[in-house]
Amino acid sequence: MPDHTTAMLLHATVIGTGATLVMDAWAILRKRLLGVPALNYGLVGRWLAWLPRGRFHHQPIAATPPVRGEQAIGWIAHYLTGIAFAGILLGLWGLNWVRQPTLAPALLVGIGSVAAPFLLMQPAMGAGIAASRTPRPNLARMHSLVTHAVFGVGLYVAGWVANLTTRSL
Repeated sequence: MPDHTTAMLLHATVIGTGATLVMDAWAILRKRLLGVPALNYGLVGRWLAWLPRGRFHHQPIAATPPVRGEQAIGWIAHYLTGIAFAGILLGLWGLNWVRQPTLAPALLVGIGSVAAPFLLMQPAMGAGIAASRTPRPNLARMHSLVTHAVFGVGLYVAGWVANLTTRSL
């Protein structure tokens, strides 16, 4: 039987990875059905790689010179972010949530996670607060909200997977 901290980290990793996989599956489906291009996590990697060099804001990030390994950096950050939000879910609702996952907390965290791109990533990468500097800001916002709601559903589904696979812990 792992201690509480180990159990929290294990569950956050399983749930966050699972929810991020659901979000990525949604991106593939959205591209095939609606023709909406998937996000380029290499640009996230580029942004992260420029941070230690003292550059937080880009205008736009696509115009910033590429960095070696930016794709890997971006994808790793994408999954670590999903794990972190699963950790927030478990931090707020505890391990009891994994024993009996419910949709409302997962959706609340999933939809709430849209604050990260709206208030941090999009402004830092030159798209403005909540995609205000994009060609179609309302459409970009809607896509972000739906994607993060799907992430919330993914948290719920992954919570049930964690419940079923870790009952002996």
